[in-house]
Amino acid sequence: MTEPWPPIDEGWDVRGPTGPYAGFGIRFVGLLIDGLLLGLANALITAITDGFGTVETEIGGVQWTAYLIGTAVGIAYTAYFLGSSSGQTPGMRAVGIRVIDAQTGGRVDYGRCVTRYLVAIASGFLLFIGYLWMLWDPQRQTWHDKAAGTVVVPVDAYPVERWPG
Repeated sequence: MTEPWPPIDEGWDVRGPTGPYAGFGIRFVGLLIDGLLLGLANALITAITDGFGTVETEIGGVQWTAYLIGTAVGIAYTAYFLGSSSGQTPGMRAVGIRVIDAQTGGRVDYGRCVTRYLVAIASGFLLFIGYLWMLWDPQRQTWHDKAAGTVVVPVDAYPVERWPG
């Protein structure tokens, strides 16, 4: 008979995290802080690329060069911080929460961080239902958490060794 891995008697939780989970309010404050940081970065990008607003890149009043660069910065910001071993953006660090893998309780890989970011954008387009979903979900998962297989937890219960990791 084969032994389970990791060995149960060594204190490993093979079921993954079971809670506690971060609530809506604290997650919202962390999102606001990150939104302000990314908003400042996007304002700078728009100011720099304003001279590039030709007929080809400006359609319907939207300067697509700045929008695409800003989206790439948002993806890189999210993937770098959430994909680190701390699983925290600066906003999450400020409020004491982090993102972990819903199955293992460990680090989330960069590909799933990008998925999480893109689904979060879609969640916002649909009347923010994807964000509000956590209000009745037992693991307090949003749509982007479900798509990426993540949960958001308080640092008190799931400590961070170092930041950003």
